[in-house]
Amino acid sequence: MPIIKSEKKSLRQNKRRRERNLTYLNKMRFLLKTEKKLIDEGKTKEAKELLPKIYKAIDKAAKENIIKKNTAARRKSRITRSLSKASAK
Repeated sequence: MPIIKSEKKSLRQNKRRRERNLTYLNKMRFLLKTEKKLIDEGKTKEAKELLPKIYKAIDKAAKENIIKKNTAARRKSRITRSLSKASAK
């Protein structure tokens, strides 16, 4: 535990920031997991409807510096590619 007053404040700030960051990260992960499950089950129509929400969550996480910009682009690209492969089958 911190002893110095400024370190105590820093610890409080870090806890708040971590909670906020985890909400963005968990939302993104949940949506990606749901999308993958829908694609595996062959429900491409529902997966396509979920895609804008996924994009929004990924972009928000990138904007808040939870993930990097290129990571966001890569994830969006991969999920879109897997959806288009599944709908082609």
